[in-house]
Amino acid sequence: MENQIDSPVRKSFGGALRSPCNAPLLALGLAVGPVIALGFMRFAYALLLPAMKSDLDWSYATAGGINTANAAGYILGSASGAWWARKFGSRRTYMWGIAISALTLVASAMSGEFTYLAVVRFVGGVATAVLFVVGAALASRIPTSSPGQSVKMVGIFMSGVGIGIVLSGILVPVVLTWLGSPGWRVGWLVMGASAALALVPAGIASGRIQPTGQRTGRTVSLAFLVPAFMWNLLYGAGYVSYMTFIIALLNAQGLSGWPVTIFFITLGLASAASTLFLWAKIIDRLSSARALALVSLVVLLGVLPVLVGSGLTAALISGVIFGGAFMAGPTAAAVLAKRSLPPEARTSGIAAQTVAFSVGQGIGPVISGALSDGSWGIAGGLWLSVVLILGAGTAALFQRQSHG
Repeated sequence: MENQIDSPVRKSFGGALRSPCNAPLLALGLAVGPVIALGFMRFAYALLLPAMKSDLDWSYATAGGINTANAAGYILGSASGAWWARKFGSRRTYMWGIAISALTLVASAMSGEFTYLAVVRFVGGVATAVLFVVGAALASRIPTSSPGQSVKMVGIFMSGVGIGIVLSGILVPVVLTWLGSPGWRVGWLVMGASAALALVPAGIASGRIQPTGQRTGRTVSLAFLVPAFMWNLLYGAGYVSYMTFIIALLNAQGLSGWPVTIFFITLGLASAASTLFLWAKIIDRLSSARALALVSLVVLLGVLPVLVGSGLTAALISGVIFGGAFMAGPTAAAVLAKRSLPPEARTSGIAAQTVAFSVGQGIGPVISGALSDGSWGIAGGLWLSVVLILGAGTAALFQRQSHG
């Protein structure tokens, strides 16, 4: 099937893309995966949620249940990503992950019935987790002329998250301004159509990356990654608590409408730019333990401005600092797997870390939400985010560089 997907367009790119000097083009082609997986499927939900809640007369519990279904699917997809890649091949798995994700984005517009949307979001969570895990492994295998360039390829892949945040931050408010609350359906349709178009660059790029060699039969233990698993769990819980409740906090501080949209786009631009041009160089020069710890420190500092201040200025400072660092964490975790594991074990290493990350993303908003309902208000939930990220940075310092 993979040979059948070849097209004249892909073949015309073939000779050029095999050269290491064109490796960034391959990474950019793969980066459409994070655009869909996180920019569209996960983070755009925060922008569409107020309109969906109003149009469908949802409670907060109902809205949270839809997101929980997506998180549960993401955990399952993370856990099974390496298995799908072994069974069907990395490229085929990646392409099907994008295709199914596009279909679930479109399907999200078809009905407002709770059970239907919960199932669709669950399936979308599985598909996007698989494409994220397999895509990161593909990015780590892009042929380059130096180890530093290889780290940069992973960074370019991860920059798709910021690009997706920017795109959804532009598309969704435009649609909702034009159509009002019922426009949430069109918002999902627009993102679904965009995800379908992403099959073209993803197919070209993934088709130019050589598969891994034959498995050696040697079992590689991942036990040495326990500190990294703890980092992923705590960091995932901390960062997603911020991403879940930051809009609500800004609303409580008197910001709404276009100022919030400006904040969201600023966060996405900071994420894309820093992941592309800054963090790859930093991660390449540090041990993985120090890289993970440094990312945690910067993200922690990014949460503080909206807790100690208020208004658009504090929000934008927070967006720049937090947005400029939060996706560097998964980049550093993927680089750890590349540095410490043989090629045939990297997908499993990335997948195992993503499972821990996903579990954190599932439990973080629940705990932060419970605190937000208490006397401290929403700020209490975000202070928990600070504590969780601090714990993540501490756990990272215990991570060894190699399984040997």
